[in-house]
Amino acid sequence: MKCGNCGEVSEKWQYIRLMDSVALKGGRGSASMVQKCKLCSRENSIEILSSTIKSYNAEDSENFKTIVEFECRGLEPVDFQPQAGFAAEGVESGTIFSDINLQEKDWTDYDEKARESVGIYEVTHQFVKC
Repeated sequence: MKCGNCGEVSEKWQYIRLMDSVALKGGRGSASMVQKCKLCSRENSIEILSSTIKSYNAEDSENFKTIVEFECRGLEPVDFQPQAGFAAEGVESGTIFSDINLQEKDWTDYDEKARESVGIYEVTHQFVKC
């Protein structure tokens, strides 16, 4: 069975352990992650652009698709380690599977309505600079 509408349950994306917004120094707004350089004391940040968050659907299967964009200032994400908190919906049945843990890059379950196994396999990623 194909999985449709795969995405994360909340906007607390677990890319490089980004959490709630943090205020930037000098009242310049906020960012999802702020880190100060130990050498020059410069404040670097990454902001998750919440308006760019998209789900990964059955039509996207086996293709890369932009699902989130970041505004990076002095920092650059280099790895994605999916955790728990993802959700999926059965294409034919509409069954909702919540709190999916993709830490092992694979997930399987059974869809009672469709009477078949469902899964997400071989999660991969890439970061693209714009």
